[in-house]
Amino acid sequence: MKTILVPVDLSAATAPVCGMACTLAKQIHARLILLHVVLPPFVAMNDYYAFDAGMVAEGMAAAERTAARRLNALARRCARKGITVRTVQRTDSTVATIVAQAAATKASYIVMGSHGHGSVFELIVGSTTSGVLRKALCPVLVVPIARG
Repeated sequence: MKTILVPVDLSAATAPVCGMACTLAKQIHARLILLHVVLPPFVAMNDYYAFDAGMVAEGMAAAERTAARRLNALARRCARKGITVRTVQRTDSTVATIVAQAAATKASYIVMGSHGHGSVFELIVGSTTSGVLRKALCPVLVVPIARG
């Protein structure tokens, strides 16, 4: 069975990306893997600022739980359309994790959104998407996200 990897950031862009992935999955009889990458917190330390490591860990755990709930709800919506779907959640760097997950699952396609910020290309495509486009070993379908 073919596999479509769908990296989602759980923003408003997630719905159109998942809609396109579901459409493609039905057409090519593929399963979906919904991937959400939780970025580790950036912690700057200097002489004036100290942090409680326990608070950072609690914050990360809460973010991961919330993301897992939202990811599972998204998977249920896809499954109701008759698509085989599973979820994967990682805490790491985004582009490397997406590319590694695509390789590990032998993804036939990656379907992801185009929103983002940065240089002109990254403004149009998004820095994560642009990184995946450069490094992925399978085709990447980029779903344009309307800016509001």
